[in-house]
Amino acid sequence: MPMLDLRISPKPVQHQIVEKLREAIAAGRFRPGERLVEADLCEMFGVSRPSIREALRSLEGERLIWMIPNRGPQIPVLTWKQATEIYRVRALLEGEAAFVAAQRATAEDLKLMRASLAAFGKAVRANDEEKEISATAAFYGHILRVCANFVIEETLQGLLARINFLRGRSMSRPGRAKVSLQEMKLIFEAIAARNGSAARDAAIKHVENACSSAKDAYMASGLARHDLGQGSPSG
Repeated sequence: MPMLDLRISPKPVQHQIVEKLREAIAAGRFRPGERLVEADLCEMFGVSRPSIREALRSLEGERLIWMIPNRGPQIPVLTWKQATEIYRVRALLEGEAAFVAAQRATAEDLKLMRASLAAFGKAVRANDEEKEISATAAFYGHILRVCANFVIEETLQGLLARINFLRGRSMSRPGRAKVSLQEMKLIFEAIAARNGSAARDAAIKHVENACSSAKDAYMASGLARHDLGQGSPSG
């Protein structure tokens, strides 16, 4: 996996730590169930332990990490039931976001979406999973920004790390990334054509197909046949 640039530049440090750690989690640098060791994070980011602790508290509030008694911070773990619930929420919210985006997208918005699709296509050809995930997140980020529904954006942002983990599972299946690219192009084309209903349908179909692909990956690894871990930190 390509190395992420996690070093902190001389800007507001605390904000950067939270942002960089969030980026690392979303990009899959840390896997579900993995413990986050403060000393390792201090070395990785080049900052103090108090700064890391404050950043971890912020990310706990975003539900991107769990604080496990006697074990410390950990990346949340997904059961297949939880994964299914996330896909259902995604289908509803991303479908609505695509519908609204078709009515509101400007020429500049479409240019940004097209650039994200091009980046995704390049990542697929290079078989670069990390860039596939980041380009997909960027594509949907543009749609959410255009939709301008704070509740939809906040809800999906809170699920981002888990969504990206599931994207990694889904796109790990042979040929899935190429199919995903075609599905995302259909979403874009519907938005560009100002066809809200078609954009919603394409977005929902994309999520449903991703869910099916992720389930295949779970089954192949044996993960869908038992819990990946507890349903909650205190479970």
